[in-house]
Amino acid sequence: MSNRNSQAAKTAARERLRLERERQAKKAKIKRQVIVACTVVGVLAAAGGIGYAVVQANKPGHWEAVLDEKVVAPANTTGTNGTTVVLGDSKATKTLKLYEDPRCPVCAQFEQTVGSTVKKDYDDGKFKIEYIGGTFLDGDTDGDGKVKIGSRGEGSKNALSALGAALNVSPEAFLEYKTALYSAKYHPDESDDKFKSDDYLIKVADTVSALKGNTTFQNAVKNGTYDAWAMAMSNTFNTNKDGVNGTPSLVMDGKKLTGSDGQNTPMTVADFNTAIDAALKA
Repeated sequence: MSNRNSQAAKTAARERLRLERERQAKKAKIKRQVIVACTVVGVLAAAGGIGYAVVQANKPGHWEAVLDEKVVAPANTTGTNGTTVVLGDSKATKTLKLYEDPRCPVCAQFEQTVGSTVKKDYDDGKFKIEYIGGTFLDGDTDGDGKVKIGSRGEGSKNALSALGAALNVSPEAFLEYKTALYSAKYHPDESDDKFKSDDYLIKVADTVSALKGNTTFQNAVKNGTYDAWAMAMSNTFNTNKDGVNGTPSLVMDGKKLTGSDGQNTPMTVADFNTAIDAALKA
């Protein structure tokens, strides 16, 4: 091969090598741009996902939202937001205030032991009953006069709402339903938030003749018609002027009824009879 041909071949080889390097460099640049673009999209998507998650997490839950809803008060109530529930013979001169929380195990014990005696005295016209329902077993507390939703469940609130639906039917249905909810058969352990289930509350209600198959009552439970009322009632419990901070508590004429120990709620029929007789005579 001549020197001239050899030099031309070398020049052509160098040109081919240069073109190949440029092609590879361009290809690498395009690849880097694609990777960057995909990374940006991924970051934006992740940020969007995190943003959505944060928004969802900060959205108020059902019961928090209920605090801002207009209260629908059940029939057979009076007072602000229908939170005054006084039942019984209007001729009775005395009123027994009954403070209870639907999930309260001690309330269940009281109702199962003393409840029938309270009901008999009520039926005999010895006193009216004013019911004040609380929801502190759910973890709800009072802050500056407003209900704050806690973290231990929602059964007390849901059951209180269902009691409102029963009260809307009649005072008798309300009292019978309350008795059924506190019964040994249906009242759950304090750690079991069974009352959060609408289906369970309706199942218990089916043991009450006025509520069995009652579609108006059932729809009110399922639709949460009296949820806002339940929260308003809970606030009445939290801001009571009787110094009550636990359940069950019985108050007549501004004084707590106590058992033989002089401190706690009367939990036997004998103690209740002694306490109520003294209160009625006062």
